[in-house]
Amino acid sequence: MRHQQVADNVFTIAGTDVNMVLLRDGSDLTLIDAGWYGDAATIEKSVRALGHRPEDIRAILLTHAHLDHVGALNHLHRHYAIPVYTSETEVAHARGDVHESATPLDVIKRLTDRKTLGWAARITAAGGLRKNPVPHIQPFPTEGPLDFPGHPIPVATPGHTSGHTVFHLPEVGALATGDTLCTAHPTSKITGPQVLPCFFNHSTEDTVAALDILEPLDAALVLPGHGPVWTDGIAKAVAHAREHPPR
Repeated sequence: MRHQQVADNVFTIAGTDVNMVLLRDGSDLTLIDAGWYGDAATIEKSVRALGHRPEDIRAILLTHAHLDHVGALNHLHRHYAIPVYTSETEVAHARGDVHESATPLDVIKRLTDRKTLGWAARITAAGGLRKNPVPHIQPFPTEGPLDFPGHPIPVATPGHTSGHTVFHLPEVGALATGDTLCTAHPTSKITGPQVLPCFFNHSTEDTVAALDILEPLDAALVLPGHGPVWTDGIAKAVAHAREHPPR
């Protein structure tokens, strides 16, 4: 199965080398991020396997507008009229008005071993070369806890992109960190919590600085955009990332 329960009414969905988070409140759901373009069927199957319908998703929240996180947004909006929200700063990126992501050339330069070659083949098959702007995306409707299932709290962590957001889930002591803090990536030689390799970040310096924002949050459970769930608390995750700087 591509989904697993990680806390009460909190699930992760594994896309193509990327993670999504699903929050449940009764029959209603909130989805955080939407994988690659080719991950739409995985999301739908996971939702149905949990006894829900895609129509039960009340909102999709976007950490940032890289192709491996916006992938299924247009499909889900078109077929089920699900609204999509991100930070006000990230809206222009999601709509395609600005560009803050690694280019295909950046990736090609790093295809030096079987691990990264395999990753490149998988993401290409999942739509990695497909432009995917999200013209219907909106800024978060309110400040503070959002009135969606799980009551996620957006926390701005600029760096990986200018408008990157993590989502604090204080009701369950969890933090969906997007790509500000990950625990593994096929292009990285670091094991454990880390900032992604520099070529992925709009500003690696600012991404590292954003760890200061994560550290004091009350979260025993870290749900990263890439890599396995971390259960030893956000403070230890941040400490590990600082001890292993990105390259």
